[in-house]
Amino acid sequence: MTMRLATFNVNSVRTRMPILQRWLPESGTDLLFLQETKVVDADFPAEPFEAMGYKVWFRGEKSYNGVAVVAREGLDVSVAFGFEDGEDPDFATRVALARTGALTVLNTYVPQGKSIDHPDFEVKKSFLDRTRKIIEREKGALFAWVGDLNVAPTEADVTNPGNKKNHVCFHISIREHFDRTAEGLSDVLRLFRPEPGEYTFFDYRVKDALARNIGWRIDHVLATPSLVERARDSFVDREPRGWERPSDHTPLLADFDL
Repeated sequence: MTMRLATFNVNSVRTRMPILQRWLPESGTDLLFLQETKVVDADFPAEPFEAMGYKVWFRGEKSYNGVAVVAREGLDVSVAFGFEDGEDPDFATRVALARTGALTVLNTYVPQGKSIDHPDFEVKKSFLDRTRKIIEREKGALFAWVGDLNVAPTEADVTNPGNKKNHVCFHISIREHFDRTAEGLSDVLRLFRPEPGEYTFFDYRVKDALARNIGWRIDHVLATPSLVERARDSFVDREPRGWERPSDHTPLLADFDL
């Protein structure tokens, strides 16, 4: 069967529920990975997902962070939250590891970092180091790392790269750190869409960013060689970014024969 994965930073799952209800049933998605859900677990809107034929696992907090795994009914899925490596903080609202059959998917909302001279920039690097340990553990498996990774890896992944050299998502030090973290994984979108101008984030503060295609590619699907062999397509779905009250991100999808 072909399994479709999607990653989507919703920037508040409750606010974006009308978009999810419009998009998800028609998207063909089997496994959806959400970031920045911005809601405590007691208030997570699980019922609308269930009404659409999906199960959902989530871990969140008020107004910040939050990750969720959404799986089509019938898939046998297990989900664990946090790094579970004994270090503090565990980042349970930024990390979710999902397993279904032989497939394992790591969903992360990588810290943005604030500025390159802020302590949170070092936290971001440490987060990537801890992520690398999971990747090392799973490198021989059918494994994907997905989510809002808050790094544009190359100049093709951002509009006007010359203006972004000191940005926390594009500074050379974080791009090099990201490359080390993702070593051994392939960028699935670039296998099928190698041209520049493929963006997943369009800043609210930039006038007509979507129409003018002024954006960033900071959401990713990265896969091990054994999973890449099964990749059949990957693309950015720009439409939800143009709907009423959108997230500043838009979904990224990838298809695999499993």
